Amino acid sequence: MKNLRLKAARAGLDMSQEQLAETVGVTRQTIGMIEAGKFNPSLQLCIAICKALGKTLNDLFWEDDKHER
Repeated sequence: MKNLRLKAARAGLDMSQEQLAETVGVTRQTIGMIEAGKFNPSLQLCIAICKALGKTLNDLFWEDDKHER
């Protein structure tokens, strides 16, 4: 499942995948794979991404009927 909320939050801050990756200590490819739904990040990485984007875990990673699947 693609993570469109992560991509939108990143784009909303005019931040590239490379910039986010550098901020949280991973590769650009890792961020791309998370956004594409091809990699499940650790909780630690999810928290780092949320902090970097000023979002909560619920905002970016929680699945429910209100968000796309």
